[in-house]
Amino acid sequence: ERYDEARDNWPMKGKIILAQYNEDIDAVCVYQAFNDEIADYAVANQRFTGCARYSTSRMTWIKTNFLWMMFRCGWGMKKNQNRVLAIWLRKEVFERYLEQAREKGSKPKGGDNVRLQWDPDHYINGKPHLSRRAIQLGLKNVSTFSDGSDI
Repeated sequence: ERYDEARDNWPMKGKIILAQYNEDIDAVCVYQAFNDEIADYAVANQRFTGCARYSTSRMTWIKTNFLWMMFRCGWGMKKNQNRVLAIWLRKEVFERYLEQAREKGSKPKGGDNVRLQWDPDHYINGKPHLSRRAIQLGLKNVSTFSDGSDI
């Protein structure tokens, strides 16, 4: 579906999850920015664990919105955020992350390993969408993400 056709069907306001979904592999595409060493290792090995520069104890934020990811990493110009990876998460995993996620200030739901944050959605020209929010998920110590099991 073309962007301009899809856009016409999107809700104009509220907290919305807009994501690329591949039904052939039953997966949702999320984006994350990394440095060259982590990105090269992840692409070659299809996991993050094993890369000396990757820390499972550091919160890593994944986003379903490519433009928002590009904006946050300075269009690939920020230090240690110069490579944006498209990561296909199994849909059941994405849904599990949503169930486990907690928003800032809310009570922990067990492990407190998945954080949920709503940020301004962005138009294709990079300007913020003032009435629609896009999701990002913070993952910390999520071993099944780091070791590639969720991918």
